[in-house]
Amino acid sequence: MASSVFLCAQFTSALLPFNYRNAFLFKFRRNKMDILRPTLIRIGGRVYRKNLIQEQAYQHEEEEDFCAGPSDCADEPCDAFVVEETGKGFQCKVDVPSPLYKYIIGKKGETKKRLETETRTSISIPKPGVEGEIVITGQHRSGVISARTRIDVLLDSFRKKQPFTHFLSFALNQPAIQEKFLQFKEEVLEKCSKDHGVSSSLFQNPAKLHLTLGTLVLLNEQEIQKACDLLQRCKEDFVDQIAGGKPLTVEVAGVEYMNDDPAMTDVLYAKVHMKDGSDRLQVIADQLVDRFVASGLMLKEWDRVKLHATVMNTLFRKDPSAEERNYTMTGKSSFKERESFNGRNILKLFENFYFGEVQLDSVRLSQRFSSDASGYYATSGQLTFS
Repeated sequence: MASSVFLCAQFTSALLPFNYRNAFLFKFRRNKMDILRPTLIRIGGRVYRKNLIQEQAYQHEEEEDFCAGPSDCADEPCDAFVVEETGKGFQCKVDVPSPLYKYIIGKKGETKKRLETETRTSISIPKPGVEGEIVITGQHRSGVISARTRIDVLLDSFRKKQPFTHFLSFALNQPAIQEKFLQFKEEVLEKCSKDHGVSSSLFQNPAKLHLTLGTLVLLNEQEIQKACDLLQRCKEDFVDQIAGGKPLTVEVAGVEYMNDDPAMTDVLYAKVHMKDGSDRLQVIADQLVDRFVASGLMLKEWDRVKLHATVMNTLFRKDPSAEERNYTMTGKSSFKERESFNGRNILKLFENFYFGEVQLDSVRLSQRFSSDASGYYATSGQLTFS
């Protein structure tokens, strides 16, 4: 069958002009490769394949839908979740944050109806805004498993499009660091204010100087508690051993830029390193991210955490409360909206600027767009070193 399809493609392409024939063959081969090597999606330690389908784009994100073949996941093992046998068949319960209900319901309820029809199940969803469990019931175990698997894939897809709500951070806003940062700001504006795009609106709020490890999407109190519990397990499993029960002494010194061209800089950051020259801070950061990624609470974007503290950011130009998302899951803010600045002189004059020494004694689960009494981000939970 495969050979006859290929012969058909050859015969059809022979009737087309040269350019169109090449384009036809390229598309045919690309589609063939897409089918042979489908996209793999990892959810909760399991791997699913994403079949090649024609997706329909809706104008609004809330109206997007999920399409899959009727037998995509019916043969998947179900040891990753519990399917209970009842007097009327089988059922499975799914903990889903209420903001994600709409993606299972779909436009005018179409997604839910199709899932129920194709898997021969009934899906009960709590009322909007009410936290609870989605319950899948059906007469056949395979149908319940298929519906649950599709819901997992659907939720994973839309969760990645949510703006992050929390992030793991080290606070760098000690008074001595803030004082040196304000000195840096004053000198930059004094010596480089005539450079393209440089203005006072680019600078970080000194009370919120921090080092970001990774970002999270936590949509209800249960997910926040799960992240807090995981932080404590990390403390017991490896942080205490690496830190030795004492704060880490680090130095914040030197500046560097994020993008390729210093004449068109969007983010300028201060470099952070252990004073004793060890890699303990890097090891703790990497292992924390690895553990949170493995739990499904965080997406891993890089092989290693980039230890840095943002001091200037073009996002601040329009929104002083904005935070740089270095571990992008949604890409909500467009770089096209940024007005870059020329950072060449800043890099030349302040390449080795010393912001000071700081004792890091905790990793915080910080809440985005918030402030505590000190002016730093509100803390939902934390891991202490001592």
